[in-house]
Amino acid sequence: MALSENAELEELIRRANGEGASQLPPASGAAQAAEDEELGGGFDTATLVLVARRSLLWVVLLIALGVTGSWLFLRYTKPVYKAASLLKLDERSEAQKIGIGALKQETAGPGQQLAGEVELIKSNLTYTNLKKRLALDVNYYVQGTVLENELYNAAPFRVQHKVSDPSLYGLKFQVSFPTAGRYQLSVKARGQELTGNYALGEWVKLPGAELRLEAVPGRPLPAGDEPPYSFTILNDGAINSYLDRNLEVKVVNPNANTIEISFADNNAAKAAHIVNNIDSVYLQEKLASKKQSTDSTLSYINRIIAENDRRLRVAEDDQQNFVRRSKSYDVKADVGTLKERLEELQLSREKLEQNLRLLDQVQTVVARGQLTRSENERVSDNLPGLAELNDPLLMPLLNDLDGQQRALRLTLLSQTDKTLAVQKAQISIQETRTALERQLGRDRDLLQQQLARLARQTSELNNRLMAMPELATQQERIKRPLDLYANTYQQLLNRKLDFSIQQAGTTADFSILSPAYPPAEPISPVRLLVYAIGLAGGLALGLGLIATRYLMHNTITSVQELERNTRASVLGIIPTYDKEKLEVSRLVVDKNPKSSVSEAIRSIRTNLDFISPANKKRIISITSTISGEGKTFVAVNLGGIIALSGQRVIILDLDMRKPKVNLAFGAENVRGISTILIERHTVAECVQRTSIESLDFISAGPTPPNPSELILHPRFDQLLAELHRSYDVILIDTPPVGLVTDGILIMRKADVPIYIARANYSRKAFLKNLNRLMSNNQFTKLCTILNDAKANTGYGYGYGYGYGYGYGYGSYGMGYYEEPTKPQTLGQKIKNIFS
Repeated sequence: MALSENAELEELIRRANGEGASQLPPASGAAQAAEDEELGGGFDTATLVLVARRSLLWVVLLIALGVTGSWLFLRYTKPVYKAASLLKLDERSEAQKIGIGALKQETAGPGQQLAGEVELIKSNLTYTNLKKRLALDVNYYVQGTVLENELYNAAPFRVQHKVSDPSLYGLKFQVSFPTAGRYQLSVKARGQELTGNYALGEWVKLPGAELRLEAVPGRPLPAGDEPPYSFTILNDGAINSYLDRNLEVKVVNPNANTIEISFADNNAAKAAHIVNNIDSVYLQEKLASKKQSTDSTLSYINRIIAENDRRLRVAEDDQQNFVRRSKSYDVKADVGTLKERLEELQLSREKLEQNLRLLDQVQTVVARGQLTRSENERVSDNLPGLAELNDPLLMPLLNDLDGQQRALRLTLLSQTDKTLAVQKAQISIQETRTALERQLGRDRDLLQQQLARLARQTSELNNRLMAMPELATQQERIKRPLDLYANTYQQLLNRKLDFSIQQAGTTADFSILSPAYPPAEPISPVRLLVYAIGLAGGLALGLGLIATRYLMHNTITSVQELERNTRASVLGIIPTYDKEKLEVSRLVVDKNPKSSVSEAIRSIRTNLDFISPANKKRIISITSTISGEGKTFVAVNLGGIIALSGQRVIILDLDMRKPKVNLAFGAENVRGISTILIERHTVAECVQRTSIESLDFISAGPTPPNPSELILHPRFDQLLAELHRSYDVILIDTPPVGLVTDGILIMRKADVPIYIARANYSRKAFLKNLNRLMSNNQFTKLCTILNDAKANTGYGYGYGYGYGYGYGYGSYGMGYYEEPTKPQTLGQKIKNIFS
């Protein structure tokens, strides 16, 4: 019996030290990094759908905000109306009727002519005449419900003004009619407000201006409670700027000579009226401008013709004097002739120099003593350029010398140089060589003379060529004004004829194809476009909000994310406990056995049985990454559920730095694990009972200075072995592994290490730490639990995850066992919507 107990104790110690854990070969660093990247990477559709669902109301609000902004923009923006007329322009010359119209030369095409008409319409002359026809210097307004409306040709009063202070231009003069025949005028000028009550029809003197208001016949003046009126006085610069800004003239069809005149304004009637008056002003201005331009041009041509004739005569006299002095009619042609002669002389010089070199070569060959290199070679073969010398005496002498040298060589084959025949041959060779050198000298002297003569000729031609640029410059200087005055004189005569023909009569054929009418719809703002922009803007902001929240989503919210980012098995989900507000972790499964939390933990208990059978004694460690993820709550309530199934369970609080298990049971922490490990107390003295009969716990005890060293002490293994004899399940609440290493030391001793992740609290980066923990320590049975999950984050609390065999009570059983909850308040509903 004693031997059996000792063997069991050794087995428990061995299991506590982790020797019984299955060992797998550690994965390589690159493979492990790739696997971790695959687990956490990629596009998470479930998270995107969750974020989109949570942001749906925000998207709707942003779209509503965009549409509301579009409505406000349309409500507070003045509409712009555009009136347009289509004109057809034709010019015909009366000179064509007398058969001389063909003499007129038109250089500009239809498009260029119409471009000139566009500039005429937008010229200051047209604006000046338009301001004479229309009263554009005073604008009248009436205050509407929201916006101020202009009363163009519809104001009940008319203003005459004499402004001496330019600062009054553009100011708003407020007008009201408190009594019949009188009006009240107010304006804020120079930092002070001028107000007065005056009679209609009388001139009013104000600082810097004189005004007179009179009623318009047929338009009754408003009563005192009518909306207030106002008017502004504009100077010429403001009117011209207003016309330039809103007037548009464009060519519609150059071939048909049609142009469009359009004007944009907040008042539709005013825009149409201005366009129709521009049409009339343009016709008058076109005819006047045409006649004025022709008269002015003709007078200018007459003056230029007289001056040009005088200058032309002076230029002709200068040209005659230059020809007499230089004896040349065309300096450029003479330059070409001189260059050709110089090129010929240069070729001759090169040929002579080549002959000199050939003579030097012949002399060198003669001095060498042998004219040919073999018996079969001739002198012409060794000196191929002799024919170029054109010397009839040189070649025979060379041939004679070559023959004599050959004969001497033959003679020397049979005789010595002492014989008479050899001496005679040598004398003949010497005489021939002397004659040949004499002939070479005469040829060289002749070539030197020819080169000297060519040099003199070249120098003379170069001197003449050097003088040519000055003569050419003088000739061009004289010829340039002569040609200019001659061409100008002929052109002026032709233009004078053209303008004389035009004076026969030019009329404008002006027709309005489509007059301007007050437009019914504004061109800006376009209601449909504004609403479309507002809708698209709101939708874009909503999608941007969803994208931003998705990219910033770094916490675990659902079991799908938990499974996606870790290789550990998921034991189950624990829903949010909302029956009461817990300041610290509490044992709640005994008070609410039918709640969703109790059912979820029962499902986790069932799944644990598939990992480690319940008929064997087990060590279960529960840890997390950081504090606050609910590991103590899970440890206490999981221990309670297992104890309620009939097994004896003890909970050990090994988080000695921050103990919480004693708080969960409302007990003291004066002694516990730390005092047991230092052998101050026994296990029996530290075990504390709970409200569940088969559930006990040992608190952490006073915080020691060296928790890690105490856990590594052999006394801790003996503690586990001693507890194994009395309890079926040892459930250890370990410190967070992301903060200290104590939890890893304890997980190595556990049969089933459990890792807690809290929904909407634990970061996804924590799961990478979990994956590294599994790889580095070979925790093949490490499981995870998603704590504090909302009702819509999982598949259903009753389903098992572990290895896929647990079933629990299912999603239907949850509704049956769920206790009735209090209805949510309005504040809670709003909070849930925006969470």
